[in-house]
Amino acid sequence: MTGPGPCDGGPPAASQLPAPGVPLIPGVPPVADGPPVPGWLRELADAASKMEINPAVQPPAHGGRASAVLVLFAGGAAGVGASEQNDPDLLFIQRSADLRLHAGQPAFPGGAIDADDDGPVAAALREAAEEVGVDPTGVDVVGTLPELFIPRTGFRVVPVLAWWRRPCEVAPVDPAEVAAVERVSVSELADPETRVMVRGPAGFVSPAFRVKGMLIWGFTAVLVDRLLALAGWERPWDTGKVIDL
Repeated sequence: MTGPGPCDGGPPAASQLPAPGVPLIPGVPPVADGPPVPGWLRELADAASKMEINPAVQPPAHGGRASAVLVLFAGGAAGVGASEQNDPDLLFIQRSADLRLHAGQPAFPGGAIDADDDGPVAAALREAAEEVGVDPTGVDVVGTLPELFIPRTGFRVVPVLAWWRRPCEVAPVDPAEVAAVERVSVSELADPETRVMVRGPAGFVSPAFRVKGMLIWGFTAVLVDRLLALAGWERPWDTGKVIDL
């Protein structure tokens, strides 16, 4: 539950960011009070948009519920550097333990795409606003990743990669849905001591992260693992360290 100041509020709608200075929302000027999208994030978005999809999370030809998550970076403008100011972070939520799906699980803000949403970008921004109070007008959308599938729950998920140009204080809006909010630095996620493999009830083994009192696993951890590798942030770690979920 961190951030430099309160959100100003704003409409949860946006489109792809084609270049610096081009409005995200038609008729609405881009956010001026904050650092522009760093080059490393544009390069990551380009690489991630063309990443290979593991067959285990390849969406089926038909079926599944369309959804989106907001992969929101903030912080350093030069990637993982020599100081904390150059260490970007990611925004995570921890879902309420009483939810029917993904109870108690850390995740990126997001949810199902509603009929009123103008696609996955608008849905991801709306959900982030509704869940933890992110102001969409302070967010620059950089791109979208290929659609992925969560077989256990049947969600088809489009990750929306974005830059938090104007971070603000965030907290659970509805505690019945979101229990906590955390910003986790890339250096923490890339730390070999943070990284483990988890074995689920069905025996499937996948990457996970133990950080800030959370165990980030499942779809979210697989996505973080892939982004670390694509950005060149991954450090050698013990993939033989397996814990049961």
